Amino acid sequence: MRLCVCFVLLSLTLCASADVPFLTRRAQFVRDAVGGAWDMLRAYQDMREANYKGADKYFHARGNYDAARRGPGGAWAAKVISDARETWQSGMSGRGAEDTRADQEANAWGRNGGDPNRYRPPGLPKKY
Repeated sequence: MRLCVCFVLLSLTLCASADVPFLTRRAQFVRDAVGGAWDMLRAYQDMREANYKGADKYFHARGNYDAARRGPGGAWAAKVISDARETWQSGMSGRGAEDTRADQEANAWGRNGGDPNRYRPPGLPKKY
């Protein structure tokens, strides 16, 4: 009986240690995704606070940029949030397909490592 228990414990230990890198990567992905979601929320809050005409594309790009810098989980969260927001907004805002396309362009630009300042409007306070 002791031999069976020792064998089972040894097997579990070996299996668990073999899966540690996988579990570590998965945990990091989740941490990056949560952090990326916070980055997106912070960009949205800054956009609302700034209330600056013509700055929405900058904040789209910045939120995606910050989230994606965290890693694959952050980039994934940024894409999911951006796509959901644009799907919802395109039906609610009445701004049309062209605005949605431009928002998605800014989202992708930031998510792919492009400098968000490309979309920064003149006069936007340095705070942002």
